[in-house]
Amino acid sequence: MDFSESDEQRMLRDAVAELARQYGHSYFIKQARSNLRATELWTELGDAGFLGVAIGQEYGGGGMGISEMNIVAEELAASGCPNLLLAVLAVCAPVIEKFGNPEQRQEWLPTLASGKAKMSIGITEPNAGSNSHRISTIARRAGAEYRVNGTKHYISGMDEAEYVLTLVRTPSAEGRTDGDLSLLAIECASSGISLSPIPLDIVSTERQFTVFFEDVEVPVDHLIGVEGSGLRHLFHGLNAERMVSAAVATGIGRYALGKAARYASDRVVWDVPIGSHQGVAHPLAEAYAQVELARLMNQKASWLYDHGHESGEASNIAKHAAASSCLTALERAIQVHGGNGLAAEYGLADLWGIARMYGIAPVSQEMVLNYIARHSLHLPKPY
Repeated sequence: MDFSESDEQRMLRDAVAELARQYGHSYFIKQARSNLRATELWTELGDAGFLGVAIGQEYGGGGMGISEMNIVAEELAASGCPNLLLAVLAVCAPVIEKFGNPEQRQEWLPTLASGKAKMSIGITEPNAGSNSHRISTIARRAGAEYRVNGTKHYISGMDEAEYVLTLVRTPSAEGRTDGDLSLLAIECASSGISLSPIPLDIVSTERQFTVFFEDVEVPVDHLIGVEGSGLRHLFHGLNAERMVSAAVATGIGRYALGKAARYASDRVVWDVPIGSHQGVAHPLAEAYAQVELARLMNQKASWLYDHGHESGEASNIAKHAAASSCLTALERAIQVHGGNGLAAEYGLADLWGIARMYGIAPVSQEMVLNYIARHSLHLPKPY
């Protein structure tokens, strides 16, 4: 086993960190509070080739893997710029690269790799919750087109994306082993699509939407993979999404602990830095250990994924550990700062909403535990 990063990976980490520092948390918060996007940062990441590190070289990407995508996501978050759409990219690009036809790969992957286009992901529905098998958005075949009707809920970045990779029900595929769920790449500007923003108490440059589809016409050649096998195709990307989400979460943990350690070293009360007291030092050290354990599990998950091995268990555990350790690190960093932990200028409390979100999305902690209980411990199915 070799736990050291390659020279190429270290160079990538240093380059992304340097770029992200030029923007920093102040840029991220200013854009988010002004209801603006992190467009400049995204553009630079694309121009530098960082967005496409896990996309094949024949499509303008770096030809690397999710391990390297994790590096990009983590270093951005560690610099105070957590980006939720990187996890969406980690779903869409691998699914299209693996299951899309040559024309689809050539149409979408180069622009995703360069950052010149974005793709959202449409799975969640108001009445289905975590049960993707129960989605009701339906796509009926009509000649050379599908007509899509239904509603998707909590869809990220629909106001920025050109396409939304959408899980739909296709009645013509009834009887297939995967059920009748299929994946369509739907143009966001299509007639019949309307958006309703979901107000959230999360400070972020990405927005969430309820998306309504009313007789939206989608060309049949926008079907990704095999009709009726959409859920199976999708899970190839969802494991990657868990890993990149874990990378963002651990990056937030590193950011918070870095600020806490500096503050505890500089803040002097009763003639000594507060960090010299075990009551301050030990909670931070414990949080650091938890973040590092989550990072280690995520390294394992991404290695398995990149080498073509089963990564479902590892990616779920990594996401669970990262979500918990991220929130612990942030809350302890806030506590160490005392009242300053809630002051805007210290840049900690404004990340609490994102940190807390990772206990819910892209998969809840409870659903992760269900997966581990069922697939790792072989316990009876809970549902």
